[in-house]
Amino acid sequence: MIVIGGGPGGTAAAITSAQNGARTLLLERGRFPRHKVCGEFVSPEALGLLFQLLSGRERALLEEAVRISQARIFLDQRVVETPIEVGARSIARLDLDAALWQSAQQAGVETQQQASAHSVLGAGPFLVRTSLGDFEARAVVNASGRWSSLKPAAPNPGHQRGKWIGVKAHFSESSPSDSVDLYFFDGGYCGVQPVALRTEGDGRRINVCAMVRADVASRLHEVFELHPALGRRARRWRPCMEPISVAPLVFARPEPARAEVLAVGDAAGFLDPFVGDGISLALRSGTLAACCLAPFLEEKIRLSEAIHHYRRQYQRQLAPVFRSSAKLRRMLEIPRVARRPLLFFLENSPALARYLVRSTR
Repeated sequence: MIVIGGGPGGTAAAITSAQNGARTLLLERGRFPRHKVCGEFVSPEALGLLFQLLSGRERALLEEAVRISQARIFLDQRVVETPIEVGARSIARLDLDAALWQSAQQAGVETQQQASAHSVLGAGPFLVRTSLGDFEARAVVNASGRWSSLKPAAPNPGHQRGKWIGVKAHFSESSPSDSVDLYFFDGGYCGVQPVALRTEGDGRRINVCAMVRADVASRLHEVFELHPALGRRARRWRPCMEPISVAPLVFARPEPARAEVLAVGDAAGFLDPFVGDGISLALRSGTLAACCLAPFLEEKIRLSEAIHHYRRQYQRQLAPVFRSSAKLRRMLEIPRVARRPLLFFLENSPALARYLVRSTR
């Protein structure tokens, strides 16, 4: 089997496939370690799966990670707080991707970095053409991200309401809260949470990641001025890295498979980041794809049956998160006057706030 893309979804698929006894090749167009535009929030539901995927020595990453115990939403000069049951983790993608890549190698996966996949030919067996040459496989998993050249072009962002971009950087902050803080404003939002790098380990770094319409802002310092409380807080920060950005961010209905190739993570569908389940969905979809392909690779079923099973399980287990996030997004985008009673109830009803958080899981 060939997996294209070495992020959380791709490594999860490759590790699971190798653990199931299949010969697996993992291709990554970039080189680790690297920063990625990401909220770096690992939801409680994903921690057990991540523990199973990481090799013994890499599991220490989970113990080293900053624990996130609550979520705070800053909107319309109000603050809605809710605990995160069990507790989540904040793990820098610089560390997470490297740990999963090392774990894939420990699991027996053949790995290649700086290997760009140009095309996938055939319908099983497949011919994968890359910058390193051609490779053959009985099954292919596409984990190459939301801008994958292996899937149809995304809808024209102009057909949506504005072009969305993502911007991220790490900053130092004295005594950051153990919460994920979401600052909403007209045209986007910005998430802030503590994070630690293995190379630093000072516990005073925060990840600041924003999703914003390009006509509203394009740089983080512009984003900070869009929310008064965020702006006041940001004036005390010192940068730890140069900001990085991605564009465009396009929302579309997830497609778990195309032309006999299974898609996982953002290659299947881009989830609104504010629900904090992007990494979880990548890990879960990658593992699910590999498990669905296992009977085919053992010559017990046909490839078409494996794809059908993956589609069905994806719709049952993962697609509801996309629908819930869309509903929450529409709720937050209603006019400010209509939002007031909703925010009042959320502020004064912790059970309702917890329910909304759980509804995205």
